[in-house]
Amino acid sequence: MADTPLISADELRHGLAGVTVLDVRYRMGGPPGLDEYLAGHVPSAAYVDLEVELSDPPADPVDERGRHPLPSSERFIDAMQRAGVDLDASVVVYDDWQGRAAARAWWLLRHHGHRDVRVLDGGWAAWLAAGGESEAGRHEPRRGTFHGSPGAMPVVAADDVLDVPVLVDARAPERYRGEVEPVDPVAGRIPGAVSVDTGRNLDNHGRFRAAGELRALYAGVGVTAGTDVAAYCGSGVTATHDILALEVCGIPAALYAASWSGWVADPQRPVERG
Repeated sequence: MADTPLISADELRHGLAGVTVLDVRYRMGGPPGLDEYLAGHVPSAAYVDLEVELSDPPADPVDERGRHPLPSSERFIDAMQRAGVDLDASVVVYDDWQGRAAARAWWLLRHHGHRDVRVLDGGWAAWLAAGGESEAGRHEPRRGTFHGSPGAMPVVAADDVLDVPVLVDARAPERYRGEVEPVDPVAGRIPGAVSVDTGRNLDNHGRFRAAGELRALYAGVGVTAGTDVAAYCGSGVTATHDILALEVCGIPAALYAASWSGWVADPQRPVERG
């Protein structure tokens, strides 16, 4: 297992031949990542669609599984095999959203038992800045042998969320406070949650802060070694960014996968604002 969940662009450049690379470019409300992938990507990288392969289709209207339900194991394993992933080979995932989408792929692979998965720190921009080559078109890898079952990463269900000692909200501060809600039908937060929006995990270059800085950041909201902690966001995607940051610190954290969109699907659940 890698001793860190992150890899630098320079490290990847020098070890590219020995890893399977997944391009997970995606931005909430942005253009399809596939077009950007086809225009240029890390050589040998396979494209993975967050909406289609890292999520099950949401219900309409959205139900308690949230706007980006975790994919079925069958859907996810098939996607990883088509992307050339093997269970015993190193995997690097990257995006152009400062790790927010890549963290979802990292979490799902770890959740299904893959022990050597890392996120490219700084993503596509860092790769280009380091002099990394760009390959156009679609790379078609041979089918991988990845297999597994979920359960290796901790999760928390809606019925247990209010009992988590420290529940971290990864959304923007104004959404946490309930001042605005651009996506979901109800504004606010899960009662008792603390705020660490994903941008605070990063430095001015869009890369993850050093472990010591991250420990201090999370200690400020009550998360220290041995703390039972869980994270949520709007739909279960960007919460994995906070979980990744905590992994850098050596602190395991659970995911409330349905997140805010799933929480407010039940109008009887309490909401906190301010």
